[in-house]
Amino acid sequence: VQLQASGGGVVQPGGSLRLSCTASGFILPHFANAWFRQAPGKERESVSCISNKDGRTYYADSVKGRFTMSRDNVKNTMYLQMSNLKPEDTAAYYCATDPLFACSSDLEQDYDHWGQGTLVTVSS
Repeated sequence: VQLQASGGGVVQPGGSLRLSCTASGFILPHFANAWFRQAPGKERESVSCISNKDGRTYYADSVKGRFTMSRDNVKNTMYLQMSNLKPEDTAAYYCATDPLFACSSDLEQDYDHWGQGTLVTVSS
């Protein structure tokens, strides 16, 4: 049972990146699927989440209108399309799944599976 994240890299301000996270050993739509990020010296924060209860997608205010989260159920993969990137988006990005709270929680302890993190650097 694991999540494998990929897609990070270095991009200039205003640029775009797409992160991917593929699950093995379990079925993503059976869980809430989320992306978190952790910037240097800061706590991990929730970025986006797709609920397994109603299918809605939620975003942190800081990324609304710039990031889009999606999922391909056939590929068992979640994505985070990031556009108009800003230097403050620089962080390690983690995918995670929650079996119980359907995106109502953004506490790390409520997410049971985590990807290894992929680093996004936004710099000119």
